[in-house]
Amino acid sequence: MAASDSLVTARVIGDVVDPFNTSADLMVLFNGAPIISGMELRSAAVSDRPTVEIGGDDYRVTYTLVMVDPDAPNPSNPTLREYLHWMVTDIPASTDNTYGRELVCYEPPSPATGIHRMVLVLFRQLGRETVFPTSRRHNFNTRGFARRYNLGAPVAAMYFNCQRQSGSGGPRFTGAYTSRRRAAG
Repeated sequence: MAASDSLVTARVIGDVVDPFNTSADLMVLFNGAPIISGMELRSAAVSDRPTVEIGGDDYRVTYTLVMVDPDAPNPSNPTLREYLHWMVTDIPASTDNTYGRELVCYEPPSPATGIHRMVLVLFRQLGRETVFPTSRRHNFNTRGFARRYNLGAPVAAMYFNCQRQSGSGGPRFTGAYTSRRRAAG
């Protein structure tokens, strides 16, 4: 399945961005290991800021990267949609995020319940220092952000699924076990 197909299947296209044509190479690495769109990762695996490599050959072309959680705080009730986990601007083509300006520091995903889609979206900027930080992380809107700074459609995007370190995504009951059947017996 192509990356764009996985973005449609996971409703990243629709929930976060509109349909677009990929025109830049984007590689995301956590602890040196590349991430493929749709991978399942536990929160411990993404606790450190990733390295994001961008293709191209013209250093004068710059990009903005945002990482959002469209499922915050809970996939069944995403009242904080989209939660902004990271923003880096002025990343020159053919480099990585360390050459850009980190406007919103990386906040590691730590879902308490459910499986969350963590979406990284790359935009081509009109020029250096044309994108500015946002005042809050919750209820960020990727489409509105792109319109505000004349970024146009994304040039690349990918996502991974993240859940808490232990368990299957939800809180577990740890109290004494009782049931009506057992209590009646």
